[in-house]
Amino acid sequence: MTEFEKKQSGRIYDARDPELRKQQNHAKNLMRIYNDLPAENIEERNRVLSELLGQFAKNARVNQPLYVDYGYNIHLADNSFINMHCTLLDTAPIIIGENTVIGPDVKIYTAAHALDGAERFWLEPDGTVAVKTYTAPVKIGRFTWIGGGSIILPGVTIGDNVVIGAGSVVTESIPDSAIACGNPCRIKKWNSPLL
Repeated sequence: MTEFEKKQSGRIYDARDPELRKQQNHAKNLMRIYNDLPAENIEERNRVLSELLGQFAKNARVNQPLYVDYGYNIHLADNSFINMHCTLLDTAPIIIGENTVIGPDVKIYTAAHALDGAERFWLEPDGTVAVKTYTAPVKIGRFTWIGGGSIILPGVTIGDNVVIGAGSVVTESIPDSAIACGNPCRIKKWNSPLL
C-alpha cells in the first residue's frame, strides 16, 4: 500500500513520502497563483480553482486568500461559498454541500496525531524524528452556515441546515437543523427542518 493510499484511507502514513511532497508542492504552487490573481479576474480564478480542487461546482465561489494542503480532497458543491483567509487542511476529503457558506478565517482540519507523545513520532535509526499522521474526513451538509473564525476538527460531520456560531470549536458531529456554538461547540436550539 502506498503512502497516498494509507493517507486516503485514514491509516498512519509518512508525510515525507516523495509522491505526497510532489502533490503538496503542486497544490501550494496553484494556491499561490490563485491568491495572487486580481480579484476581478473571475475567469482565471475559476480556472485555477477547477485545477486545484477535487470539485468546484456550478456557482461555487472562494474569496482570496485560500490555504490548502493538497487541494484535490476539497469538494465544493453548487452555490457553496468560502470567504477569505480560510485554511482547509485536506489530507482527507473535505465535502462542502450545496448552498453552504463558510465564513472568514474558518479552519477545517482532517489531519490528526496520536494523543500519547511516545506514539506520535517515528524515531529513525539515524536519530531523525518524524511525526506520525493519520486522517479523518470532514463533511458539511447543505444550506449550512459556518460562522467566521470557527475551527472544525478531523472526523466531524455537520448536517444540513446547520448554523455554527462564530468562533466555535467543533469537536463532535452536529445533526441536521441544529444551531450550535461555543468551545466546545454545543447545540443551543433548532432550526425548522428543510423541506
